[in-house]
Amino acid sequence: MSRSLKKGPHVDVKLFRKVEELNQMNKRESIKTWSRGCTIVPEFVGHTFLVHNGKTFISVFVTED
Repeated sequence: MSRSLKKGPHVDVKLFRKVEELNQMNKRESIKTWSRGCTIVPEFVGHTFLVHNGKTFISVFVTED
């Protein structure tokens, strides 16, 4: 189920800061996260996230498609 348009997208602040730091340093490292409900924003494109599914981490590479 999607989030209400009135509330806007949910972006985890800690995760967004980590991505901004990596973008400034021009690094492409995997980022571990437990925030599965986070909305993907354009700044996340080109990064690999290790998303926790409750048991293990699953690698997710974000592209524009």
